[in-house]
Amino acid sequence: MARVFVYGTLKKGQPNYKHMINTAKGLAKFQGRGRTVEKYPLVIAGKYNIPYMLNIPGTGHHVAGEIYSVDDQMLQFLDEFEGCPDMYQRTLMRIEVVEWEGKGGAGEARAAAEGIVECFVYSTTTYPPEWVSLPYHDSYDSSGKHGLSYVLRESR
Repeated sequence: MARVFVYGTLKKGQPNYKHMINTAKGLAKFQGRGRTVEKYPLVIAGKYNIPYMLNIPGTGHHVAGEIYSVDDQMLQFLDEFEGCPDMYQRTLMRIEVVEWEGKGGAGEARAAAEGIVECFVYSTTTYPPEWVSLPYHDSYDSSGKHGLSYVLRESR
């Protein structure tokens, strides 16, 4: 099992969460909520209002999201879903645990107690330069006050 941190449309209550609970695509078990240890720019960009975490450590905000434990099948699905490695790149990042529900071995309990876990995160280094000047968010909600509703793939 691998640990993945999601900050956008794959979170609970967001437009693509259905994929996280679709066992035909693999297993994803909610572990808790967290935020990036380092600051990153989280922008909503493109004609489909997609949330992107730009891989520019030290800029932006501590980005909030959810921590999942996923099997190899789900990780492969997420790579394809996220257009990895072209649109997003999957990298390991340190995530500060805000709330932990995860059950597991001593390693997980110790990591949660220390407050920091390593997770795969889909961020991007392949973006138009003008995205750096878009507003930065510390958390994403498709129907947030930004007014930039996400456009589902089925509707594009």
